[in-house]
Amino acid sequence: MSYTGRCACGKVRLEITGSPLAVRQCWCRQCQYFTGGGPAHNAMFNTADVKIEGELGSHAYVAESGTTIVRWFCPDCATPVYVQATTRPHFRTVRLGVIDQPHDLAPRMAIWTRMAPEWAVIDPKIEQHRGQAPVPAATPSAGTKTS
Repeated sequence: MSYTGRCACGKVRLEITGSPLAVRQCWCRQCQYFTGGGPAHNAMFNTADVKIEGELGSHAYVAESGTTIVRWFCPDCATPVYVQATTRPHFRTVRLGVIDQPHDLAPRMAIWTRMAPEWAVIDPKIEQHRGQAPVPAATPSAGTKTS
């Protein structure tokens, strides 16, 4: 599986050569601040499967889980590109908005739902976690041989 993407101004480009480990929507307060009130929609990939070209800006914060999260964005148009937990450098959590349409990535899980506003609409058919979900297992990267 492969995906391509870009920021709104086109100065940052992505090429993803692996399958997602998880596709989620996050309702934590930090994601609500960054999205303007709704959840962030993300696909988690092995870091080795995500190639990014172009300059990125970053901002780090400590999440409610206690983990330091670094969010990466285009410094020219402010498009969110991906986030990465400092405790999990082997994963990149790519914002679905930068991935070119059409794609097959739809949230299968909602996390931090206890922080969602009362008016939030969360698909009852997807897995839901009131806080952080279990971390997915890493899979071999595209082109990586396994024995």
